[in-house]
Amino acid sequence: MASLGKSIVLLGVLLTAIGLALWMAPSARWLGRIGRLPGDIYVRRGDFTFYFPLATSIIISIVLTILFALMRR
Repeated sequence: MASLGKSIVLLGVLLTAIGLALWMAPSARWLGRIGRLPGDIYVRRGDFTFYFPLATSIIISIVLTILFALMRR
């Protein structure tokens, strides 16, 4: 049970750090690119718009996989 508590606290600290970074630096250029990467699918035809952040999802998945692997050690 202690390891689960430690993981939850670490996840909370990580989320807080990410939230502070997004809140404190809204004008950072690299933050504006999140969600609009070259591999994201965006289709606009008339009044229909379809957006699927494929590349963004892959990058977030890779980052989270690395973070969770580091937390397991």
